[in-house]
Amino acid sequence: MSELRKDFLTERWVVIAPERGMRPVEPTPEPEDDTGVRACPFCEGNEFMTPSEVLALRDHGEPNHRGWYVRVVPHKFPVLMVEGSAETHQLGVHSWMEGIGAHEVVIESPVHHEDLAFMAQEQVMRVIWAWQQRVEDLRQDRRFRHILVFRNHRTASGATLRHPHSQVVALPVIPQLVREELRGAQAYYEREGRCGFCDLLEEERGSRKRVVLETGHFVVVCGYAARFAYEVEIFPLTHAADYLGMPAEMRADLAQVLQRTLQAYRSALFNPPYNLVIQLAPSPVDEGEAALLSESFHWHISVMPHVSAPVGFEWGTEFYINPVAPEVAAAQLRQHVPS
Repeated sequence: MSELRKDFLTERWVVIAPERGMRPVEPTPEPEDDTGVRACPFCEGNEFMTPSEVLALRDHGEPNHRGWYVRVVPHKFPVLMVEGSAETHQLGVHSWMEGIGAHEVVIESPVHHEDLAFMAQEQVMRVIWAWQQRVEDLRQDRRFRHILVFRNHRTASGATLRHPHSQVVALPVIPQLVREELRGAQAYYEREGRCGFCDLLEEERGSRKRVVLETGHFVVVCGYAARFAYEVEIFPLTHAADYLGMPAEMRADLAQVLQRTLQAYRSALFNPPYNLVIQLAPSPVDEGEAALLSESFHWHISVMPHVSAPVGFEWGTEFYINPVAPEVAAAQLRQHVPS
């Protein structure tokens, strides 16, 4: 079983997970079984190759059989396991806890070669629905403090299978990066009495310099201090700490915003590997924290294409060098956003 270990100086948690080394990496050409059929565990008809589904959207058929549109299963090689306690243990100056949590795979389509950027919009809406459903369900477990939804596109981004999929991970602690963003957002709110993200969006929408795309519900911007070349953030225009209450109309808008953004990457950057991360507010421990999170945090999506890789300077300082000014990146991406 994995462990979570805390760096006693930086307070950064690390997952020690030896089992992750057992993950398969899909070679080229794709593997086939003895009958010559593609042996992808996520393809329709291969449901027996995955753990039993925890969620599926289908018109007909039995669980763990054909007929689904989107399917969610526990990860076969999870970072964290559901069984265990969230109790923190002390070992000298070191802190550790059992590697508890949840790690699930959202299989985004029964079709192996589909791409989120070019799926039918209704299918992308189903994927977003599945993300929402799993976050809502996992939040019922009070051991979990933060739930992360993310997507790795292509091998260079960490994807080990080509079949379109994303992942949901529930953590018993709030990651350091999220804590830093929360501290900044809460400090701004306590100082100004307003959501800092909302003020940021008002300024960005006014200048238009870094806006890539705007719709009735969302705006896509290259951040003023973006860490990576062509990194974008997708914000809802309406303030909300998370997306669980997002209505169908807004979900449809998010589906087309995601697709237009990813298609712009395809066109401008020739289908780069990317990581997509949905940042939602963590689970509050009491009503006071819930109220503060609700007022100060604004959920958003970060998309980080792999155009240039961090090197020694970045790893040694966490001081990122972005070789493309966000204003230039936004202008280039705007030219490639499909109408």
